[in-house]
Amino acid sequence: MKVVVRVILLLLFVLSPVALFSQNVEEQERRKREIEEEIAFLDSQLASTKKRQADNTKELNFIRRKITNRKRLLAQIESEIKEINSEMTKNESEINRLNRDLSTLKSEYSHLVYEAYKKRNQASWLMYVLASDNIDQGYRRWVYFKDFNKSMQNRAARIKSTSDEISKRVETLEKMKERSVKSQQQRNDEYKKLQTDERGARQTINQLSRQEKQFRTQLEAKRKEVERLNREIERILAEAMKAKERPDFKESAADRKLSDNFELNRGKLPWPVRRGAVVEEFGQHNHPVFKNVKLPFNNGVNIATDKSAEVFCVFDGVVKQILVMPGYNQCVLVQHGSFYTFYCKLDKVSVKSGDKVKTGQSLGILAAADENGSVIHFQLWKGTEKQNPEHWISK
Repeated sequence: MKVVVRVILLLLFVLSPVALFSQNVEEQERRKREIEEEIAFLDSQLASTKKRQADNTKELNFIRRKITNRKRLLAQIESEIKEINSEMTKNESEINRLNRDLSTLKSEYSHLVYEAYKKRNQASWLMYVLASDNIDQGYRRWVYFKDFNKSMQNRAARIKSTSDEISKRVETLEKMKERSVKSQQQRNDEYKKLQTDERGARQTINQLSRQEKQFRTQLEAKRKEVERLNREIERILAEAMKAKERPDFKESAADRKLSDNFELNRGKLPWPVRRGAVVEEFGQHNHPVFKNVKLPFNNGVNIATDKSAEVFCVFDGVVKQILVMPGYNQCVLVQHGSFYTFYCKLDKVSVKSGDKVKTGQSLGILAAADENGSVIHFQLWKGTEKQNPEHWISK
């Protein structure tokens, strides 16, 4: 029974590095696939932008996001290569150790076989036991022969399991080597693509640098739109907070639970669209070309997505209000207890104020930004404190 247990434990030990390596490979592939999908989406948007000779600012945003993703992908590949090389070193060391153990086991087994050969006549073994001076001596001799037989079986089982383990580890090592070569090739390819993207960015910057006057006029109009939206959102939130400060206000258990659940899902919330890329990030940023020009503070993120894409609620809540704002089309405001999410630039809205909504429920359809795509402006607030949505959504 003990021999069987040892063999099972050894087999589990054999399989564990293979299973662990497979799990790591799957996770690494998933992360790389997500980045590659976003790069592919940005490529399609860029191709459409160049075909239509659309504004260079949008093109630069796409290129810069693609460069960021390309660098993330390279960092992921570098990490992967480092991990593979580390695992290869450990595996090679373990194979060497197992080969030494196997050599020792075979030597011990050969010795036992030789001893068994010398005592191969079972009749002589029986006579040896029967010739004992007393029962205790006979019992000890019988136990000796029994243990001798078990020892041979044990050595044979360990030789088999060790040989199997070596074979498994050699197979895993070969897979690691193949993966390392593949990853290194991908790293080289991605680095070349990164250089191409950076050249494209420099060319677009050179073109934009000759359009400063036109850009400043557009920026002033955009700034007014942003400020108008922000003022309206801040007014709505301030009124909501003021209502909560009244002496007669009592937060319901359901709202508290909703707020707590929302908080627990930080970093796990789904995206408000099925696919896309963040082309304008949260916070204060300078213009990528005119470094002395500050862009309007972005209270949320702008996500480029497919034309007329469907918009989805990121968490359970209640539709607080539907707004119509210049430059932002229709905006849906959803309350999740003490949290609020804002979905702007919708052409069609499929909910109304007061509706209860679920995670993943459709809120409407985005307005077309151009012939090939749409953009959603998405904000997330905790009370009157603006939050970076990228810290909350899962991608």
